Amino acid sequence: MSPFELVFAVYGLLLGLAVAEVLGGFSRALKLKRGAKPVRIGWLAPLLGLLVIVDLTNFWLLAWGARNQIQADYVTLLAVLAIVGTYYLAATLIFPDDPEDWPDFDAWYDKQNRLVVAGLLAANIGSWVGQGFLEDIAPSAEAPATDVELAIYAIAGLAIFASFAALLIVKSRRWNVALLVMLILLLLVSGIWEETI
Repeated sequence: MSPFELVFAVYGLLLGLAVAEVLGGFSRALKLKRGAKPVRIGWLAPLLGLLVIVDLTNFWLLAWGARNQIQADYVTLLAVLAIVGTYYLAATLIFPDDPEDWPDFDAWYDKQNRLVVAGLLAANIGSWVGQGFLEDIAPSAEAPATDVELAIYAIAGLAIFASFAALLIVKSRRWNVALLVMLILLLLVSGIWEETI
């Protein structure tokens, strides 16, 4: 077993659980929507769930891109557990455990969104720091990025960071929807762009 395979086993297990948690929340919400006592799901919780899935996908691809740099040591496994554990905890907060107790999921979102967004922000910062650390101790064999690519990467990273920070501050539901949509699009575009370079 290679070092990456060992570390990726931890990644895969926890990331898979996080994705299953989000999809399970969607499933419970849809069942209740069609049940005897329907709930109002709204846009906020589903968009937050979609944001987590898109962010988890980017993180999964980031791990794959660093596969030749990752070593299987105690510090690496702790860092992976911290980042992926944060994603998992965030994923568990998107939808209520007892959705029938929450007739309006937007009210649940209002109570939980800052914890989820703070978790996503922390996980992203952790992965950016980890990526920089890996590049310092074990530079990738790929051709170095051009100045234009580095500038685009930096601008995208700052836009993502600023959007997460704004989500922590903004209380308006309309602004939350707009920021969630913008973040989802930013992460989709940056993930696709990163794969093409």
